Order: sequence, then structure tokens, then C-alpha cells
Amino acid sequence: MEAFEYGRREIDHLQKKDKKLGSAIERIGLIERRVIPDLFAALVNSIVAQQISAKAADTVWKRLLDRCGEITPRALSSVDTEYIQQCGLSMRKAGYIKGIGEAVAQGELNLSELRGLPDDEVIGRLSALPGIGVWSAEMLLIFSLQRPNVVSWGDLGIQRGMMRLYGLDKMDRAAFEKYRKRYSPYGSVASLYLWKIAAER
Repeated sequence: MEAFEYGRREIDHLQKKDKKLGSAIERIGLIERRVIPDLFAALVNSIVAQQISAKAADTVWKRLLDRCGEITPRALSSVDTEYIQQCGLSMRKAGYIKGIGEAVAQGELNLSELRGLPDDEVIGRLSALPGIGVWSAEMLLIFSLQRPNVVSWGDLGIQRGMMRLYGLDKMDRAAFEKYRKRYSPYGSVASLYLWKIAAER
């Protein structure tokens, strides 16, 4: 398993900038979050995972791998939408996956170009694809491209983690932006800890 890479430099910076987050990092320790370096596979995985539990998403992903052998543009563009749908997906999601597979296989979409673009341009290009919104694009920035400074306003887990960490009853955009700037340039690492804090009982 490949995990999001970070270490002492990022931890030291966050602990220096934010005492509350710093003590949470000390308590939680190093977090290992799986990444999917292949951007096409990560795109497909993000569509699979939308609006279903992590367990259900894992089941569908395994079925997709079993049926197609590998998650590549060629493999997915060469099968029917119904074949993809039979892995446990809605016809709509299966259509999105098939469409992205065809776009990459036919050269209409060059995913390797994204690696050289700034975050906002990557979000713009990815969120223009059917089935990929801004939140999904931000998750791909973290969990495929391993960009260091992503904190998603659209992620309820991040908002919940912030509220719990700072003892807030509600989260507005101004407060969110204040914390996001404080975490910079290692917002993605802060995000990993905010998700963990949000999930704690």
C-alpha cells in the first residue's frame, strides 16, 4: 500500500502554527492514508465511492477489478456500460466511468498534463468532467497527486474536525479560511488529522 507522504517537517510546522492541532497530532501520531498514484484509477475510484459507505465502495472496486482485470482507459472503454454497472454501480455512475475511459483512450483527455498544473487549474479541468465535482477533484489532488496544501471547504468531515478541535458550534467560511491559511503550506496533512479528529468518539 502506498500512503500519503509526510514527516517531521510538516508536523513541526503545524505544531508551531497551531497549538491545538499540534497537541492532537502528538496524541494521534503518524497517519497512514492510502493513495492511488495512477490518476485514471483514482478518478474511477472517486466515482465509485460517491455517496456510498467505504465498505460498499471497497466491494464494488474489488468487483470492478475482478471483471476488468485492471483499471485502465483501454479496459474500461472496451466494455459495455451495463458490464460496468453489474459490479454494483448505478447506470449513471457506470456511464461516467465509461465516458472518462473513452475520453482518455481516444486522447481527448490527457491526464498526465495535470501533474504539471497548479491546484486550481487541476480542479477546474477535473470538475468539468461528468461525475467529478470540486470536492472529488480536491480529493484527487490529495490522494492521487499528493498535493501538499488542500483543505476542502466542501468536506463535512473537515468542518466537523475543525469544530471539534476548536470547540465551535458552527463553521462559517471566514473561520474556515482563517484556519486554512494557518495550516499553509501543509494543509493536506492538517486535513488528515481533521478527518481523524472528526471520526473520534
